[in-house]
Amino acid sequence: MDKNLTNLLKWSIEHSAPSDKPHGSTLRDPNVPEPTESSPPVLGAAAAGPNSALNAEVLAAIMGGPSDADLMKAAMEVLHDPSTDLENKLIAFDNFEQLIESLDNANNLANLSLWTPLLQLLGHENDEIRLYAAWCVGTAVQNNIKSQERLLAMGGIPLLVERAIKDGEGEKVRRKAIYALSSAVRNYQPALDAALEELGKQGAGDHGKGDKIDATDMEVIDEIMGWLKGKVAAAFPKS
Repeated sequence: MDKNLTNLLKWSIEHSAPSDKPHGSTLRDPNVPEPTESSPPVLGAAAAGPNSALNAEVLAAIMGGPSDADLMKAAMEVLHDPSTDLENKLIAFDNFEQLIESLDNANNLANLSLWTPLLQLLGHENDEIRLYAAWCVGTAVQNNIKSQERLLAMGGIPLLVERAIKDGEGEKVRRKAIYALSSAVRNYQPALDAALEELGKQGAGDHGKGDKIDATDMEVIDEIMGWLKGKVAAAFPKS
């Protein structure tokens, strides 16, 4: 990646607005309703440390304006960089999610070869990274047939089903995987067929709606997603 772009991303992370919340408070209390399912959690700033100065070349990069594609690639590189701490990875993920809210940027994931590294993060050892990966998948495919096609082609449906129903997976990750799965299958029959087949393979085919469902039938899809959410609720009973 271009050195100036790397420095620019580093500077952006270091100068993010500070937060007085301790690390680990970036995700919402599960007992408090979220504003919208497709809005990412509010993140704090990077841990305190020496700030990088912007040299003339980096300032020139700002004035010229790195493209959204450059910023998306830079964020993904940060997410896969083992030397980057979790706080800065979550900030990079937040930036990435905001970028792919744009339909054009979401569709550009394929051109930039970013689907594979994004889907790999669904299996990350850290649950916050897995949550954000599911969130970004859901953002990319929501009402977007091209991205729905790419997700299916890249083998993303089985990964989402696994996250949604896996015993031992965290409640928040499972709920975000269901959100992403819901966005992936609506109005796109091949993805819905694949999801129903995968639910059966992974031992969760007892939703009672059969294996032949119309992807345009929002009521039935809502019922299946509600059934999946019910399984999560049963696994994490509230006191």
